[in-house]
Amino acid sequence: MAGLALRVDYLTGFSCPVAGPAAGKPHVLCLGAEIFLSTGRELVYVYDLEGRQLTAVYRLPAPVWHLEVLALRRVLYVLCAQRGIYCLSLDQASRSVNQSDRDDEDSEPPVVIPVDPDTCVLPDGTLCAFTVLDHVLITLAQGPTRWKMQLFECPCPGEDPRPPCPIGEVELSTYTPPAGSPQKPTVPCFLPVLYSVSPPGSRYPHSHLQCPRGFMLERALFGLLFGTDASILESPVILCGLPDGQLCSVVLKTLVTSRLAPGGPNALVRILHHLEEPVIFIGTLRTEPLAENIEDAYSDCLVALGHHGRTLAVKASWDEVGNLVPELREYCLPGPVLCAACGRDGRVYHTTPSNLCVVDLAQGDTSQDPAQPDSPGGLPSLLCPASLSVCSIITLSLLARSPEGSTELLALSAKGRLMTCSLDLSSETPRPTTVIIANMGQKIKDLLCGIGTISERVSSLKKAVDQRNRALSCLNEAMNVSCALLSRREGLQPISCTITTSWSRRELQDVLTATCRLENNSLRLDQGWALCIQVLPHTYTSDPDLVGLAVTYTIPVDQLGPGGQQEVTLPLGPDEDSMLNLPVTVSCALFHSLREVVGGALVPSDTYKDPSLDGCTLDVLPEQEGICLPLSMSLCCATLQWLLTENVTADVVRAQALSSVQGVAPDGTNIGLIIHEVAVTDLCPAGPIQAVEIQVESSSLDNMCRTHHAVIRRMQRMVMEQAAWGSSPLDLRVQYLQQIQANHETLLWEVQTLRDRLCTEDKANSCATAERLLQVYKQLRSPSFLLL
Repeated sequence: MAGLALRVDYLTGFSCPVAGPAAGKPHVLCLGAEIFLSTGRELVYVYDLEGRQLTAVYRLPAPVWHLEVLALRRVLYVLCAQRGIYCLSLDQASRSVNQSDRDDEDSEPPVVIPVDPDTCVLPDGTLCAFTVLDHVLITLAQGPTRWKMQLFECPCPGEDPRPPCPIGEVELSTYTPPAGSPQKPTVPCFLPVLYSVSPPGSRYPHSHLQCPRGFMLERALFGLLFGTDASILESPVILCGLPDGQLCSVVLKTLVTSRLAPGGPNALVRILHHLEEPVIFIGTLRTEPLAENIEDAYSDCLVALGHHGRTLAVKASWDEVGNLVPELREYCLPGPVLCAACGRDGRVYHTTPSNLCVVDLAQGDTSQDPAQPDSPGGLPSLLCPASLSVCSIITLSLLARSPEGSTELLALSAKGRLMTCSLDLSSETPRPTTVIIANMGQKIKDLLCGIGTISERVSSLKKAVDQRNRALSCLNEAMNVSCALLSRREGLQPISCTITTSWSRRELQDVLTATCRLENNSLRLDQGWALCIQVLPHTYTSDPDLVGLAVTYTIPVDQLGPGGQQEVTLPLGPDEDSMLNLPVTVSCALFHSLREVVGGALVPSDTYKDPSLDGCTLDVLPEQEGICLPLSMSLCCATLQWLLTENVTADVVRAQALSSVQGVAPDGTNIGLIIHEVAVTDLCPAGPIQAVEIQVESSSLDNMCRTHHAVIRRMQRMVMEQAAWGSSPLDLRVQYLQQIQANHETLLWEVQTLRDRLCTEDKANSCATAERLLQVYKQLRSPSFLLL
């Protein structure tokens, strides 16, 4: 790609939409020196490239989805969203714009031609795409569950206003319709793509004039792709790229006589490939150099691009035994792809939200068999896109006026600027530094255009950086809140949620309600936070299959600063059958949506707002992706509640969030349960294990042993229940456990020895032995007994 010299020339400016297909899709195409442009709204502009001025503006009744020009009749066909196809005569009106109005590029054109509703030659709200071949109009409509392709005699302005009857039709692949009203078709997120190719010798001229030979495939590749029937009939083939990724083909002449086809019309549809993502572009190009005595440059390669950058290239090649076979290769280009165009010398240009790129399919494969020097060269094994440093291009078209050895693209930016991008493909060495005076003006003009391109790119990148900075600030806040809530520090929690219940009278019925008060004591909650409250009847907790019946309420938190409060009141019952299911568990949690905060930073804000860009964030961030922080009752408190299950004290522990309790034994002796949260290190390769330490305190050894035995029995019951569920054990360092056991056995042996010594030693020596015995007892308690 070395030697590409890019020059950008801004022509004029238009206003562009700020939404996706509901507002239409921009299109730009060229017929000689005339440029026909739609920015996605109701206006279609006609621009004179040589005079560099607007000549006409048409106002359609709905946003424009597609444009086609029939060159021989000088007719413009326009597809309007959920309306149908309109036919405009280019010779009917030719109105110029005053020079004083052209000086302000951002002003609305003063002359607007309203399109008569009678010019709707094909009213159909389900039409999504169409193309034109000489006297044939091919349409693609969105049915209830299938796509339908129909053929019509090409209507012209002034003809019978009644809708024409189709001369052929066929149903394509099925699809799953999006959720919506069955009576009204929904707006598709991605519009299908239609493209027509013909074999050499076909009598069908195509609609565009910028590259008439580019629509004709070499006979070998044409026959390999579409079969013998299409080659014998010398019939054009309609290629259809569907939003689900399928690439289908239909032979035009067989479609006209589809009612007589064996096996029904559906047998005429051939599925060539499946990109597994929406098809954005289909095109053909020439990758092989021409011999000196050959003038017709028919295309020898078919390409298709998907929305996420998956690219298909098909070319005729030879197999090991010398048979002609189709060579099919898939590549992965930077995405999401907004638009593309096929240029000269085997190059494909495609745009992303941040760049205009070019790839070269004419590089060939270095592994070509030297024994067949006349065989067509293979496709490159890898495509390396080259950046042209032009951003925010939303539609492309190839100009036919380019001189030999160069390519000129017609482009429209997201800000509505119409420009030409000229690439000198043959310059591989820099020009001499001597600049003559005659070229000085052009040099200055090119420099100013380059400054404008860089300024627009810098503006786009600055907005993207600002979005990412805001996202990082929100993520930093989420991290601080998460650390504060998960640190489980003693004392007042930074954010707490208290739940109170009360009875109220509504519509002559007593209703039990729960009031959840979110209190922010020391932190700050901004964008992206929500309070999630789950209401779960206690009868469901014993059945894992019924847990999904819990009701969850999500309430946005409106920038709750330190000291702020927010209350939510929820009904707990009775239900429609006047039944009150008690007891009921109400739990609260803070949820931070990464989708809301990070999603905007993944897509540059200065790009065309096509829903395909939103599809990018959908793949990266699922609907429920986020940070969930329980606002509950700590691990110490939960453990104490578990120990006191079926005891009236559990309600007091739950209400006051206690981690220790004091009780009285039947003989009047005090007994205490104290729970501490600890981290067990050096035991699990994955890191420290979160655990609790249970301490039993009593002045009576008998009562302490009874309490200790009750705790052990409760733990044994838990272990048996977990074993019944088949829970897998942790990945532990068994050798470390064995070492702890060996150390304890050694210490126990020393304890027995010291106790025996106390019985035989005198008073002077017994003090030292007792002190040593106390130290050994302390060592036995650290580390303490582990139950996993």
